[in-house]
Amino acid sequence: MKFLYSLYQLIVVLPLMLVATILTALFTSVGCLLGFGHFWGYYPAKCWAWFTIRLLLLPIKVKGHENIDTKTSYVFVSNHQGAFDIFIILGFLGRNFKWMLKQSLRKAPIIGRACYDAGYIFVDKSGPKAIKQTIDRAKNILQGGTSLVVFPEGSRSWDGQMIAFKKGAFQLADQLQMPVVPLTITGSFQVYPRTHKGFVRFHPLTLTIHKPIAPKGEGPENLKLIMDESYHIISNELEKQTKPN
Repeated sequence: MKFLYSLYQLIVVLPLMLVATILTALFTSVGCLLGFGHFWGYYPAKCWAWFTIRLLLLPIKVKGHENIDTKTSYVFVSNHQGAFDIFIILGFLGRNFKWMLKQSLRKAPIIGRACYDAGYIFVDKSGPKAIKQTIDRAKNILQGGTSLVVFPEGSRSWDGQMIAFKKGAFQLADQLQMPVVPLTITGSFQVYPRTHKGFVRFHPLTLTIHKPIAPKGEGPENLKLIMDESYHIISNELEKQTKPN
């Protein structure tokens, strides 16, 4: 079965994904340039991610949609197990959102341009002025129910376990006084871990959407409380779902 699954990826999945990725980037850029950014900045990528998971025949379970309100803007923070976290959140979170990305990704051919046109927030840490511009851009974008998704660990896990969160996403949530929603992803590490090269591995995926954490004030104390609470909620769910029966 493993051989057949790899052969299927080579013959069917790879060519279809190349075409789908190029078309998604083009539809996103052209649609946003025509002035329909709220739609084209989200739905082509959502369809692309959903198509990828389904094309690879990966079982996926989503829990907690009832915890979020469609008219509220949130900062979603998730653990980062592997490359497929992006497909899971884009395809199955069910919310119009923007990513917070490293500034270096802005230069990626075709995709970098599409991400910029879609309104994704590139974090520029080159100085106080650049950081302020990042915050101002986020304030303009995160309105009318549009949310933000961040991987606060900063990079994919090496072993499937969580590492300490960075403050960036929580500083933004604190300054904008937005509720934070923790997300727990399991299975992505088994499907395509950071150290893996080659074909995707078959494994069930789970996305758990936890209840929002409302601001408890404003300033460093509020930031630390929400960051610590988010970390514990995600890590506890991760441990619960991955521990042997």
